[in-house]
Amino acid sequence: MAPRRDIVIEALSAPPAKRAKRQIASNRTRRLWGGLAALLALLALTLLLSLALGANPLTPTQVWHGLWTPTGEDGDIIVRRLRVPRTVLALVAGVALGVAGALMQGHTRNPIADPVVLGISAGAGMCVVGSIFVLGVTSLYGYIWFGFLGAAVASALVYLVGTLARGGATPVTLALAGAATHALFTALAAGMVIMDRAAMDTYRFWTVGAVNGRPLELTTQMVPFILVGLLLAAVNAPGLNALSLGEDVARTLGVNLGTTRAVGMVAITLLTGTAVAVCGPIGFVGLVATHIARHFTGPDYRWILAYAGLLGGALVLAADTLGRLVARPGELEVGIMLALIGGPVFIYLVRRRKPVRL
Repeated sequence: MAPRRDIVIEALSAPPAKRAKRQIASNRTRRLWGGLAALLALLALTLLLSLALGANPLTPTQVWHGLWTPTGEDGDIIVRRLRVPRTVLALVAGVALGVAGALMQGHTRNPIADPVVLGISAGAGMCVVGSIFVLGVTSLYGYIWFGFLGAAVASALVYLVGTLARGGATPVTLALAGAATHALFTALAAGMVIMDRAAMDTYRFWTVGAVNGRPLELTTQMVPFILVGLLLAAVNAPGLNALSLGEDVARTLGVNLGTTRAVGMVAITLLTGTAVAVCGPIGFVGLVATHIARHFTGPDYRWILAYAGLLGGALVLAADTLGRLVARPGELEVGIMLALIGGPVFIYLVRRRKPVRL
């Protein structure tokens, strides 16, 4: 008996369909890897510009000479003592804030989430002021660690309050707990600043957000915290992908929501807390970098985190370099430049008719 024609046609058409799906997936993966390579090239360019441009512009040859074969010339001193420390700090802080912003938006499912939303910046600022007002700490090395402690306390408080709420730590409870924590710590810091002039002066410069004036040794001390935070973020990415489908679907897929959110909060604390403690509350990095990353990668957080980290590093480096150029021979701090860049982006995201759904 001859085989039916429709069965033969179906058997012949199945393999091409599967090959087409594999081809589409392969093309998307190649495109994403290509985008990652382009971002690395952009990051390298911003690194070079950060080392070369400023009140005293240097040529690439002078930069290379200052990095690898210094002889004590003026260009060598500028490169090694002034620009290398701030460039390395801008890179590390930018990567940390970019990845942390993506984690915040994923866990709160809030497209405008940043360190302010979860109260982390306010916690760091309150402890910086408290260390000066109560303990009399005046050195950068001293109050930086109190800033990190404050960021950790704020993150723990937000997660604890969100967990104790009815229904557990949901995106809404985390966002509300963060807003309340921000208001509390901001009020405490303001009260201490009003009563102590030394605290007011230190807090005034710290709260602007800057990468200059920080020694390279301080950056090397913060790198281990950043690396642990990045590792936890990578571990957290699959769980975020499941959470983006909804909590019920995530549970069906076997995801432990409590553990996933706890790992995410620890990663956010390490990344944001370290960067904010050293540089001050630099805003809008995670906000801008994450939205640009999502535009190119889609909803997969494994790629969003990588893209957001590289974009965050390039954004902070570019903002710091631009701040040196627009006010030459002086400079505008990187926190001010990022506010000028991120403010319009924030307004656009709020006013757009179809907000991003996470």
